[in-house]
Amino acid sequence: MEIDIGIKKKDRAEIADGLARLLADSYTLYLTTHNFHWNVTGPMFNTLHLMFETQYNELALAVDLIAERIRALGFPAPGTYKEFQKLASLKEPQGVPSATEMIRQLVLGQEAVIKTARSVVPLADKASDEPTLDLLTQRMQVHEKTAWMLRSMLED
Repeated sequence: MEIDIGIKKKDRAEIADGLARLLADSYTLYLTTHNFHWNVTGPMFNTLHLMFETQYNELALAVDLIAERIRALGFPAPGTYKEFQKLASLKEPQGVPSATEMIRQLVLGQEAVIKTARSVVPLADKASDEPTLDLLTQRMQVHEKTAWMLRSMLED
């Protein structure tokens, strides 16, 4: 059945493509954060272990919301590592970095997700796609706050 939600198919396709990039970045950040949760060591172990767990749990819920929005727009959501690698702007970490380097990489990952989300805003705005705009705003707020908290841990 055709989708008739007041947004042209071409616009829905452009928005869904942007959301697919956001999904790929968010999933890559989820995987990185989970990896760091498992592998962090050092004097800040407990603090970082718990912080990373909170962050990856939040991301696990977020990827579902993003994928469901893509589906609501009438397009398949990417869901394989191969697709995510092609779409993501984030790169996976190599090896097991120090705790400080983990924090730094997560700041960069949070900021990358923010930029990806922000790049979809004009597409959704042009199409008057308020549900996507709301989702993007919520995601940017979460990632900006998380980046700030992580960045604060790097200051002396």
